[in-house]
Amino acid sequence: MSGSVLFDAPGPKARRLSIILSIVVGLLLLGGLYFLYSILAAPRTAAGGLTLPGMFDPSRWNIFIDPQVWTFIGSGVMGTLRAAGAAAVLALVIGVVFSLLRTAKTSWIRIPTTVALEFIRGMPVLLMMLFILLAFSSGSYLAVVLALGLYNGAIIGEALRAGLASLPRGQREAGLSLGMRELQSKMLIEFPQAFRQMLPIIVAQLVVLLKDTSLGFIVGYFELLRSTMNNLASFYGSRYLFSLFAVTFVIYLLMNLSLSWVARWLSRRTDSARRGGVAGTDVPVDPGLAIAQASAAARQQGEGGV
Repeated sequence: MSGSVLFDAPGPKARRLSIILSIVVGLLLLGGLYFLYSILAAPRTAAGGLTLPGMFDPSRWNIFIDPQVWTFIGSGVMGTLRAAGAAAVLALVIGVVFSLLRTAKTSWIRIPTTVALEFIRGMPVLLMMLFILLAFSSGSYLAVVLALGLYNGAIIGEALRAGLASLPRGQREAGLSLGMRELQSKMLIEFPQAFRQMLPIIVAQLVVLLKDTSLGFIVGYFELLRSTMNNLASFYGSRYLFSLFAVTFVIYLLMNLSLSWVARWLSRRTDSARRGGVAGTDVPVDPGLAIAQASAAARQQGEGGV
C-alpha cells in the first residue's frame, strides 16, 4: 500500500539498500575521524630534531589551568561581542534604509542606491576596514564596526527588499485605501511581514557578521582571535597553537549556535504574537483586522505629530 500521496513506501529491497548505505557511510565517517585523530595524536619532530608530543597530550593543554588565561580570553570574547553587537544594530538600520531607498518609485533615488549597494557588496570587508582606518583615522574599533555594518547592511537590505517584493500587492493597496501614506504602509504592514519572512537569511548574515569580526585582527582590533592566536600564542609559544585554536573554534561555535537559538526563539515569539495565541497553535489571522489595527496606529501617529 502507498504510504503517502506523493510517493510510494519503500519496499524490502529499498529498505535493505538504505540500511546498507547508512552503515557504509557511518563506517566511512568513523574511519575519517579515527584517521584525523591518529594524525593529530602522533608525535612530531620540530626544527632541530626535537620531538614534540601529540596534539592531545596534557602538556599542550596545561595553560588552561591558569585563571589569567581565561580572563584574557574573556576580554577577547567581550571585544568580539562588543563589535558584533554594534555592527549588527548598524547593519539592521542600514538594511531598512537601503530597502526603502531601493524600492522608491523615483529613479533619481532608486538608481544611485542600487549603484551604492553594488559598490559596497563588491568591496571586500577587510579592504573596507583598511580604507576607513587609513582615510578617516577612526581607530580599529570604529573601522571594524562601520565596515561590517555597511557590508552586512547592504546584504540585509537586499533580503528585505526581496521580502517586500514577495508580499501580495493587496496588502499595500488595502493600507493605502485606508488613508495611509506609502511609508506608513511599508513600516506598519509590509516590513514586519518581510522581516519575519526573511529572518533566516538575516540571522545567517548576522552569523557571518559575528565571524567576520575576526578580520579586526588585521587592523589591530583586540578581539577573540587576536587574544588567543596572536597574544597568547606569542607569549606561551607555538607549542600551544593547536590547543588555542581548538578553544577559539569552540567559543565561536557556541556564540553562533546561541545566536541561531535566539533567532529561532524570537521567530516563535513573533509568530505566536501574530497568531494571537500560543506558539505552534494554528490560529488563522484576519487580514482585515491586521490592516485596521495598523491603520489605527497610523492615525494615532499622525495625531501625535500634529
